[in-house]
Amino acid sequence: MVERVEAAVQDIEAFLAVAQTGSFTRAAESLGTSKSNVGKAVQRLEKRLGTRLFQRTTRAVRMTEDGETYLRAAHVALAGLRDAEQELAARKSEPIGRVRLDVPAGFGRLLLPGLAELQRRHPKLTLEMALSDRMSDPVAEGWDIVVRIGHLPADGEMTVRKLCDLRLGLYASPDYVKRKGPIDSLAELNTHDAVIFRGPSGRLRPWTVSDAGNVRDMVMEPVLVLADGQALVDAAANGFGIVQINDRVARPYVEAGRLVHILPAADVDGPPVHAMIPLGLRMPAKTRAVLNHLADSLRE
Repeated sequence: MVERVEAAVQDIEAFLAVAQTGSFTRAAESLGTSKSNVGKAVQRLEKRLGTRLFQRTTRAVRMTEDGETYLRAAHVALAGLRDAEQELAARKSEPIGRVRLDVPAGFGRLLLPGLAELQRRHPKLTLEMALSDRMSDPVAEGWDIVVRIGHLPADGEMTVRKLCDLRLGLYASPDYVKRKGPIDSLAELNTHDAVIFRGPSGRLRPWTVSDAGNVRDMVMEPVLVLADGQALVDAAANGFGIVQINDRVARPYVEAGRLVHILPAADVDGPPVHAMIPLGLRMPAKTRAVLNHLADSLRE
C-alpha cells in the first residue's frame, strides 16, 4: 500500500515537472532521472485518470484542458503534503528560541508557575511575556501567542484555539467579611464596598449575577475603580471590598485563605479563554510547545 502511494506521488511529481518545463527532457534533468522514466510516469498517470494530460508532437509538449485541471489539483495536494511533513517534523524537533506571549494581567500571573516548569523542561526555550489588559495588535506587535478572555477580533490573520471556560463569582477577603459582616443575599450587596473593573473600552464593568436562575447585571457604586485585572484581585485580597473575578484567578487566593467566595449561587458562566496564533505555513516547535502547555494546564 505504502509503495503504491509513493509511486503515485512520484508520477504526480513527474507530471508537474513536465508541466513546468514544457519538456520531457528538461523534466528528467530537473528530477535527476531519464526521459524514459518521466514518460512512463506520465503514461501511468494518464492511464489511471483515463484521460490525456499532454498533447505531444516532435517539437512541443502542450497541456490539454484536462491536464490544466489536474495541474491545479496536484499543486494543492502536494502543498498539503509538504505542510503535513513540516508539521510532523516540527513536532519531533526540540523547542528552541524565544516565544512572545501577550496575556491578561491577572490571568498571566496564574500561568507563571506552570510556564516556569515548561522552561525547566526545555532549557533552550526563552519566554517573553507581557501582562496587560489592553487590546494589543497581535500581528503588528509580533506576538507569537496572544491569550484573550472574551472578545476576539473579526479578522482572518490569526488561528484561534480555545483553552478553557470561566465562571464569574464574587469574592472578598476574610478580613473584609469579618469587618462588614456575612452576606446572605444579592440585595445586601448594595450596602457593601464594591471594587469595579474599567475595561479597555473605558466602560465600568457591571457585575453579572444569577438571581434565582435569572441572569442580570448589577451596576454598583464603587469605592475603587481599577483598569488592571491583577490590581483588582490584589485590592480584594487586601480588604478594599468585593470584586467579581473568574474562578481560575480566584482559586489560588481562596486556597491560600486570602479570598472567600461570596454567594456562590450567584455565579454565572463567564467568557471563554482563547489563544491566538498568527497564520503561517506551519507552527514552530517552540510555539507549539508553549501552546500545548497552556491548553493542558488550563484543561486541568
